[in-house]
Amino acid sequence: MSSTLKVGIIGSGGIAGAHISYLKKIQDVEVYACCDSREEAAKNTAKKFEIPKVFVGAKSYLDLIKLKEVEAVSVCTPNYMHAAPTIAALQAGKHVIVEKPMAMNAREAQQMVDAAKKAKKVLVIGFQQRFSGNAQLLKRAVDAGKLGKIVYCRCQALRRRGIPSWGVFGQKKLQGGGPMIDIGVHILEVAHYVMGCPQPIAASGNCYTYIGNKKPEAMCSWGPWDYKTYTVEDLAVGLIRFKNGACLLIESSFAAHIEKDIFTFTIMGEKGGGSLDPPMIFTDEINTMFNLTPVFTGNVDCFEAKMRDWVECIRTGKKPVAPGEDGLVVQKMLDGIYKSSEVGREIPIK
Repeated sequence: MSSTLKVGIIGSGGIAGAHISYLKKIQDVEVYACCDSREEAAKNTAKKFEIPKVFVGAKSYLDLIKLKEVEAVSVCTPNYMHAAPTIAALQAGKHVIVEKPMAMNAREAQQMVDAAKKAKKVLVIGFQQRFSGNAQLLKRAVDAGKLGKIVYCRCQALRRRGIPSWGVFGQKKLQGGGPMIDIGVHILEVAHYVMGCPQPIAASGNCYTYIGNKKPEAMCSWGPWDYKTYTVEDLAVGLIRFKNGACLLIESSFAAHIEKDIFTFTIMGEKGGGSLDPPMIFTDEINTMFNLTPVFTGNVDCFEAKMRDWVECIRTGKKPVAPGEDGLVVQKMLDGIYKSSEVGREIPIK
């Protein structure tokens, strides 16, 4: 590897700008190429960030990964295009970071993990929530045994009215699902990480659509969405059972009749518990119940931290904080919840 790590960007839409901006902050990293199926997006991004090489076309990522100078790629495409570019890049000998969710389903995710192992390259999933100071506080508490054996976790990624009015977020065939796979994945992955990544064995779930597929009846700051093409759920609820006896409940919505948006989880152990937001530890000491509130959990830019971790893994060989294997397990849980909702029964997770 040369002293300067040259990176290619596959998919030049909105999220690519964040990837590029943070990569540019890292010493001896150069964003050398970008591509997109849309000419305007590719050329505008290349111009804005002064990227030397630009490719356009439905499979322009194949031209990008042919560049010998490019040693790593960031996959910033819509969900349905996560797997193919990732696998192709790994097979071409490139390290990869791919945005969440890892793929459309666990079958694709498994192929991505297998490709990384065969190529002996770094595969990282864009799970930035686990880098937050609050999450790391709870992770330290769990790892130190302060909470005892973890028995239950309740996760919430709920919006009162937050249906994206851009992109393909409302189209199941392109996105794989709605809030559960888009924002639920974030609270699910960080909670599972804090719990110690227990092995899931079964999933139950229900999905409901009752607002997004109708003409909006109330104003909201997100603006009007395309209800005529809306085919995803408004609200999804899932229960995951783990091999160690613990279980996890997750609630996720784009639209729900609730007081306000919520993004948090509460973890419960035999000796103590905790919450992500607000960050707190619940414990019993000196014959008294305590709610412990930290004074400071760190000023962490989670997105920047995940990009720096990826680059460090490439340069030093250290284990990623969010490896492809973790993404695969999360994808299996998502698949299980959606499948259970379809068939009306609990689904085993292999």
